[in-house]
Amino acid sequence: MAPESSRKRLPFEPGGKGADKTSKEPKKDSKPSAKSAPAKPKSPAKAASSKAAKPSKGKSASSATAIPEEVSSRMLRRMLAFSGIPTLSGILTFFVSYYLVVNRVVELPSYFVLLVTLGCFGLGVVGLTYGVLSASWDEGRAGDWLGLEEFKVNFGRVTSAWEKKSES
Repeated sequence: MAPESSRKRLPFEPGGKGADKTSKEPKKDSKPSAKSAPAKPKSPAKAASSKAAKPSKGKSASSATAIPEEVSSRMLRRMLAFSGIPTLSGILTFFVSYYLVVNRVVELPSYFVLLVTLGCFGLGVVGLTYGVLSASWDEGRAGDWLGLEEFKVNFGRVTSAWEKKSES
């Protein structure tokens, strides 16, 4: 993985060491104290405009840390491919084995069907994780078909985040 200083940070990637600390700081009370002069009442128009302004600040802050639409759809497509195919194979195992046993084509022991099905479902679960980590997290770059290079970079990002979290 590239050092932190040489690679560009993603828009939705958490900041460095100070990012977690800023969210943990206690928020200061914005209410005026009893000793200070009472606040003047706002006109209804000003009150409505200030209420409308507050949610937009929250939306802009959350949209800055949200995963971009292009990246999330790329992750979803990869998750469907890498998880859907093994899961469908696991379901088809039941029907194919039933057909083979009923028509006496092959005698299959029940544990064989169980193991093959569990293996397919297990690959489906692993495919979910691989689908997310093998997608390119950069908005402008789609990455390659298999996503091995993107997996290495993204897995490095995840493990470094885990290490930082365990240190604090």
